[in-house]
Amino acid sequence: MNSHISLPDAATLETPDCPICESRRNAAFIEGEDDLGGNPGRFTFVTCTDCGLVYQSPRLTIDAIKPYYDEEYIAHRKKSNWGVLTSFYEWAMGKLDREKMAIVGKVADLGPGAKVLDVGCGAGSFLAMVRSRTGAKCTGVDFEDMSGQPWLEGVEYRHGTLCAQDFGDEKFDLITMWHFLEHDYEPRATLEACRNMLAPGGKLVIEVPRLDSLSFRIFGDRWPGLQAPQHTMLLDKAHLNTLLNVAGLRSTLHHSYGAFPAYFYFFLGSVFKVQKGKGLNFNSVIYPYFLGQVLTLPVFLFEKRLNLAMQTVVCEQA
Repeated sequence: MNSHISLPDAATLETPDCPICESRRNAAFIEGEDDLGGNPGRFTFVTCTDCGLVYQSPRLTIDAIKPYYDEEYIAHRKKSNWGVLTSFYEWAMGKLDREKMAIVGKVADLGPGAKVLDVGCGAGSFLAMVRSRTGAKCTGVDFEDMSGQPWLEGVEYRHGTLCAQDFGDEKFDLITMWHFLEHDYEPRATLEACRNMLAPGGKLVIEVPRLDSLSFRIFGDRWPGLQAPQHTMLLDKAHLNTLLNVAGLRSTLHHSYGAFPAYFYFFLGSVFKVQKGKGLNFNSVIYPYFLGQVLTLPVFLFEKRLNLAMQTVVCEQA
């Protein structure tokens, strides 16, 4: 728990327009808590009454959300020594990047002449793998500055939002967003920027949690895909495609799965149901996590055939 984060108030909240149609007409959809960090407050997601998109309103301002992405945030944790489970942890982290490589390998022919941009790259391990395997020129952008990782040698790392970067006339053969779009404060502008930066024949690959999924129906307000307050919107398949369309992009392929394991959402959802907003102590759940993964392996072998938690879309300039 980040004890320095206080209860949100009027000074730290804003009321955004709908990210798709810019309407402010909406109706309450669901409330969520900070189940990851255990910080105080309840956060409301609404349904736009004009286009049907589910998004968070009111939400923390972009300055007020920054403390929720500190070193305790699950994607930014630096701990790598997990005792007897260290090899399992390293295998799981490597498998995530290998799954990403498998997805992009089916839609993009990458080599030393290719250019790859990862938006929301975090610590950049995916870009490091792309560079080592293909020789492509790799660039990452992230809200947090994690450029000091040793494996990022040879990778261009930019700190800040995508729309704040100046790439000039540079074009990319592949742009990826792995669980970034649902965090974005200006998703339409970001997608339009990506459209403009795609090279002829270039592809944009996006993975996000899927609102119209089995895991949401099971866990409801404890669904890990809510991830309040960091997630600004919740996307089902239809509204993801609508958002792409208004940004001038066209979906060419849609998967009812992602590189991110669906098991993670089912495990966390179960923990969140028990904890009821008290926050996640990853040190205390890592053993049950890997034990549960082994025991449920036969079930999740079929996740690519089912609509469990994730979705991945491949798109291009319309």
